[in-house]
Amino acid sequence: MKFAKLAILATAMTAAPFAASAQDAGATVYGNDDAPIGTVESNADGIVTVDTGAHKAPLPANLLAEREGKWTVNATKDQINSMLDAQKAEADAKRDAALVAGAAVISADGMPAGTVYTVDSEDTAIVKSDAGIITLKRESFVIDPDGALMVLFSAQDIAANTVEVPEGAEILTPAQAAAKQAETEEEAADAG
Repeated sequence: MKFAKLAILATAMTAAPFAASAQDAGATVYGNDDAPIGTVESNADGIVTVDTGAHKAPLPANLLAEREGKWTVNATKDQINSMLDAQKAEADAKRDAALVAGAAVISADGMPAGTVYTVDSEDTAIVKSDAGIITLKRESFVIDPDGALMVLFSAQDIAANTVEVPEGAEILTPAQAAAKQAETEEEAADAG
């Protein structure tokens, strides 16, 4: 009887290191349809990040199970991608609603970064502060957990890329400047 208990304990102990290392980077995770979902990119703090090709899916490690020598999750690749697509669409909609002229912006490290001066149709925004302006793409902004409009750069990075604006200078995004140039040329052609 004692031998049987030791054999079971030894089996459990040898299985444990396999289970821990199977979620290491490079391991393939399969769905409940036995099709690959993606490859483990990282495993830290109880979250296994799986690259599905469309997303970096953060899966709680306790949702992964070892079955027949493969790591599986009780979902399909399409289900995971659809869920993450919906979450991204919701986050983008919140960001877009907040990304308007006059909105306060904070840096990724929580420091005031200025206010949105303008946003153009090409998804470019200019943030203005006392130090000058910085031009950023729409995807550089998110809504933080507290609901604030945040740019995905530190205050130091923002300061290093802020450009002083001469007094009286017109502030335009590249798309706005090109549209104004085309309008001016059209008016000159009509007048001439």
